[in-house]
Amino acid sequence: MVGVLVGVISYKKFTPKDKKIEKEEINIQYRYNFFPVRLAKNTFPLKLWKRLSSKALDDSLDFGGYLDGQGELGLRKQIATYLRSSRGVNCTAKNIIVCNGFSEAMGLVAKILKKEYSSLAIEKPGYYITKEVFTDYGYNIDKIDINQSGLNIDKLKKSKSKLVYITPSHQYPKGVTMPISNRLELLKWAKDIDGIIIEDDYDSELSYVNRPIPSLQGLDNYDKTVYFGTFSKSFSPTLRVCYMVLPQFMIDIYKKSFHSHFPKVSLPIQKTMELFLEGGYYEKHLRKIRTLNRKKHNSLKEYLILYLKDTFKIEKQGGGLSIDINPTVPFDMNVLKKLAQKERIKLYFASDISNGEWQAIRLGFGNFEIEDIEEAVKSFSYIWYQSFI
Repeated sequence: MVGVLVGVISYKKFTPKDKKIEKEEINIQYRYNFFPVRLAKNTFPLKLWKRLSSKALDDSLDFGGYLDGQGELGLRKQIATYLRSSRGVNCTAKNIIVCNGFSEAMGLVAKILKKEYSSLAIEKPGYYITKEVFTDYGYNIDKIDINQSGLNIDKLKKSKSKLVYITPSHQYPKGVTMPISNRLELLKWAKDIDGIIIEDDYDSELSYVNRPIPSLQGLDNYDKTVYFGTFSKSFSPTLRVCYMVLPQFMIDIYKKSFHSHFPKVSLPIQKTMELFLEGGYYEKHLRKIRTLNRKKHNSLKEYLILYLKDTFKIEKQGGGLSIDINPTVPFDMNVLKKLAQKERIKLYFASDISNGEWQAIRLGFGNFEIEDIEEAVKSFSYIWYQSFI
């Protein structure tokens, strides 16, 4: 007879104390939402997408079979063509993996490199999701300060990490750009210690002042760089389509793993995205949203200067979908947050996405119609001045 050990657990019935607060939060209809990482609903080419989707779903597709775990070959070819021409990335379809969002992509990198590397260096401040993903896979984390040229390479060299994650074209969250000389120095560091650089090029398409510097990966003659890109910032986060360009040794490891047998993005979305790229529609879309969001960016900046005057400074501008600011006078952020809630203005803060290591108010403009920006800033200025100490 097999004995079964039964434990008696004494517990009190759980009653969430903040249920009313959560309900109120859900039911709030914000007058102005400064969400910093989204495009306006009407920028998505829905009619064209539906037409291309209908064209993609023909009798040639096999819905009874399993897809290519790297992503459909046709889509990978189109991504490779785009990356070579727009970002100077050295790639072919063979070393691209199509993924479903940033977390999944970084999880794959963490799994592939786990046997060779145990520590990851990240920017400080930096994107908290990267830290969370690699910590979940048992990596030690070295936080490396950034300066006016991006990651402090001298401090990186003093760390124990041989694997580093960076956002060199538009540092997240502070927005600085790593110059070519530093990129070359970083590549030499990777070569000398047999290291790997993970380059996150998350929003290079949304640059409004200067053309972005070509990718770091395109300068790499040693095959030491993982390049990450996404369609979420410039096209649609809902589709969950991103991609990585991997060194050949990582592709070889990936193909031997069980992950290579499973597609990350659905067949209809992949085939439609392939046609969208192949027809030149994506580059046309980029020209349209760059022009539109440049106007929104400049409008937001103009009205911030008009209404906030000399009581603020701009921390980050010129790219992406937000302008990040901080006060230049004694200021109470907690008061601002409470007033924003009262006035139904949704605000976002850099500390929430940077492990609490840096603070700024992230004022997104992508979701606004351009004619609504002045009134949004005017309403924001009302609670801004009430937050002075």
